[in-house]
Amino acid sequence: MSKQIIVVGSGNAAMCAGIAALEAGASVLMLEKADQDLAGGNTKYTAGAMRFAYDNADDLLPLLKDPDDPRLAVTDFGGYTKAKFAKDLLGFNGGRPLSVEQERLIDDSLPAMQWLGGHGVKFEPIYSRQSFEKDGRHVFWGGLTLAAENEGVGLFDMELAAFEALGGVIRYNSAVTELVTDDGKVTGVKVGDEVINADAVILACGGFEASAERRRDWMGGHWDKAKVRGTPMNTGDGLAISVEIGAQQNGLIDGCHATPMDLHMPDYANLDLPASERKNYRKICYFLGVMLNADGARFVDEGENFRNYTYAQFGKAVLEQPGHFAWQIFDAKVNDLLYAEYRFHDASFVEADTLEDLCAKLEGVDRAAALVTLRAYNDAVNKDVAFDPTSLDGKNTSGLSLPKSNWAQRIDTPPFKAYPVTGGITFTYGGLKVSDTGAVLKEDNSPICGLYAAGEMVGGVFFEGYPGGSGLTSGAVFGRVAGRGAALNSQVT
Repeated sequence: MSKQIIVVGSGNAAMCAGIAALEAGASVLMLEKADQDLAGGNTKYTAGAMRFAYDNADDLLPLLKDPDDPRLAVTDFGGYTKAKFAKDLLGFNGGRPLSVEQERLIDDSLPAMQWLGGHGVKFEPIYSRQSFEKDGRHVFWGGLTLAAENEGVGLFDMELAAFEALGGVIRYNSAVTELVTDDGKVTGVKVGDEVINADAVILACGGFEASAERRRDWMGGHWDKAKVRGTPMNTGDGLAISVEIGAQQNGLIDGCHATPMDLHMPDYANLDLPASERKNYRKICYFLGVMLNADGARFVDEGENFRNYTYAQFGKAVLEQPGHFAWQIFDAKVNDLLYAEYRFHDASFVEADTLEDLCAKLEGVDRAAALVTLRAYNDAVNKDVAFDPTSLDGKNTSGLSLPKSNWAQRIDTPPFKAYPVTGGITFTYGGLKVSDTGAVLKEDNSPICGLYAAGEMVGGVFFEGYPGGSGLTSGAVFGRVAGRGAALNSQVT
């Protein structure tokens, strides 16, 4: 008789866990807190990009939905080695060595993508956001090349189709409120008063970013003021019920993925919009201009690195500014380079034909100081280096106390536009400690029999930031591990 597995959650990590468990011969019931429209966790809010180690285009072509796309003949994908992935993660570790979770993420990233491809989950090159045209070719930058067709919504749809094709069953409006145990072993869950028995339970129900109370109590700082970019369902229930039965916490409980977001975005990115449009409130093209706070001052080096490596930190930096907001300033030279989110029908911005008039429209800002800052920035731009958005071009400023290290162009071509932003939280980094089979560990590092975790529930994967696209890959890697572990490990019997 096949093992009975319960998966809690229905996002990318949950789906990968369910697919892996079914593939290993188990029967799987997926319990989703939300209704059908809101199912899918944070996955539906993402752009569907997945970062993974690859040597060259030969590793990518089998993953593509359209391997005959004529653009491929004039595309330079480059490579993204395991060593480069490791270096990028270490850049956000605050001096920590690679964790065992990060090593697993790196080593299993390409195999996880190939595994998904084998289940009909296909991808597209991210031409619109991760490449620039140069000398007649599409040049990819930053090591992030592929996203699911139709982004996060498409990823969810493809994974759900694979899950159901293997015989998986999903129940909506079924919030898990408690883990059922017998002599230290997890034997099922409670959904309200209903007890559902199982041989193993896989928790893949996200972090606690949607709970302002838990953000305040567990993270401190200004995080209770953050806009919630993702699903309203991730309120930390899985973490809470795990800790209640002795689960070991892991990672930085006050760490999270953040990003600059439209200041006037509703929480959960406007649930009245289709899920595919909710991501359009992010504002991550700051590297093409400058950001000013309420004092009219710059507060980050907008050109420190490619935006894949800075947006999580800069979202936090915006939240820490007076009033928890900033303005992103651009001129007409970069208008065609701004991502589609800046042209979204609901985007907030002001526009003017002079910098003086633009500064007068910056609500909440010391306008005289802002104009001084912009003029000083323009005077400091290095005119001897060519602007090149495909590389760390070294087009910098000189003489400023806070430099702009790359992509520094004078803001001098009208019309000028300014976009108000705040810090938006996407997911939290603190989670549970798991074994190499995905089993949740106790404080003494012994497993809690019958309990597994995946996705945002796994701590130790990210610390003080992360390279963009790693979150979905982590969900796939640790979801696959937990699904196989729950279905095959003798501890669940």
